Amino acid sequence: MADSELSSALREGLIRAVGPERLLTGAAQREAYAWDNSGRRFLPWAVALPESREQVAGVLRVCHEAGVPVVPRGAGTGCVGGGLAVQGGVILSTQRLNRIVAIEPGDRLAVVEPGVVNGVLRERLAAHGLFWPPDPSSARSCTIGGNLAMCSAGPNAVRYGVTRHWVLGLEVLLADGSPMRVGGYTTKGVVGYDLTQLLIGSEGTLAVLVEAILKLAPLPEARRTLRATFRDMESAARAVAGVMGRGEPPSALEFLDPASLELLRGNGGGVGHPEGQALLLVEVEGDAVEVDRKACALRERLLAFDPLEAVVAGDEAESKRIWSARYALSPTLTRIAPRRINEDVVVPVTRLAELVAGLQRIARATEVPIVSFGHAGNGNIHVNLLTDPADPARQVRAAQALEQVFDLVLQLNGTLSGEHGVGIMKRDFIPRELDPRSLVLQQAIKGIFDPRGILNPGKIFPMS
Repeated sequence: MADSELSSALREGLIRAVGPERLLTGAAQREAYAWDNSGRRFLPWAVALPESREQVAGVLRVCHEAGVPVVPRGAGTGCVGGGLAVQGGVILSTQRLNRIVAIEPGDRLAVVEPGVVNGVLRERLAAHGLFWPPDPSSARSCTIGGNLAMCSAGPNAVRYGVTRHWVLGLEVLLADGSPMRVGGYTTKGVVGYDLTQLLIGSEGTLAVLVEAILKLAPLPEARRTLRATFRDMESAARAVAGVMGRGEPPSALEFLDPASLELLRGNGGGVGHPEGQALLLVEVEGDAVEVDRKACALRERLLAFDPLEAVVAGDEAESKRIWSARYALSPTLTRIAPRRINEDVVVPVTRLAELVAGLQRIARATEVPIVSFGHAGNGNIHVNLLTDPADPARQVRAAQALEQVFDLVLQLNGTLSGEHGVGIMKRDFIPRELDPRSLVLQQAIKGIFDPRGILNPGKIFPMS
């Protein structure tokens, strides 16, 4: 079925499910849902905008009966093509399912629909002295449903763990529209297999989320930010392992490499000591008295690794200025290299020095610029290969460099994705990481949940 050939029967069924005003079929309307942050484009046949779980179920029933692909989609901020209609079909947007159903401070939980924006939830929870720790850099626009689908994390993962650690239960709809509840309202429970954890990170290939029960944490009373600049990346990497290897972990520990610093300096960003070739941004939290003690202790630990400087922010305004360098990186890279290859590999923290040294070797050998930064506290580094679509030879070298990066990561006992997911961008590489039996079993699980193969097809698993 071509883009312009949405059958009349399918169109009528979808209109019955969501109403004519919530079904987009115009070319310009569909174009808005043809992209995500991966830069890839796939035009869907139609876009459904349900406003209730009953309407979601209706869309699924219609598509299941017709054997038409359904692609669950949040805000479209993903980096791996997870919300794209790569085999055509219907985009099922959950953005209008955006109710915060309940906030229960006594039980430290919130019940939300998938279209709730991460940053909006954070604002609502702050009034109760609570927060939901997962904090992707796109928190101002990304939705909870997308966070759960990709198991997105962010800097807070160093202290609090990843998204799946902060979900108690889910209500989902299976491929044929039938409902299923998994998990519940308690922080302990060992009855049956843990399907909640299976569904988180499944990228919309097993079911469609309509409600989530989220575990909450007390909002820290105070935070302090430290900036440490080093002469080289290896020294900074050793400092990361030293900080994480003993004592209480910081709440965030970020890393910027020489290419990142050069890029920011060239665009007017303040990034510490002018001779610095690597930068660590560290955050500690606690009550107002405790946080100063923690910051001083952490600074002493950093000084053992001979930084060019180790500065503790004096107030919130200075902390924001320090963090502004980190948050300026992705927009700057998008501006200068909109089609860059953006990876999010992870290695054990003690292998971080080997990773950054290896990335430098690969960049030199392939003549492909590599800019690396990210969540060093858990070894999760965003590796950006700066490509140029106008230069075919460089595109070939970039593909070769990517393979070398992945080989390096696996040699260091790492993983190919820490928070972006697999989508279409990494699906051909996952057999390098997964045990063959594990891959077969996962594909079998997909078949049990979705026997007709309509839920987000073409994602995660290599195309046969």
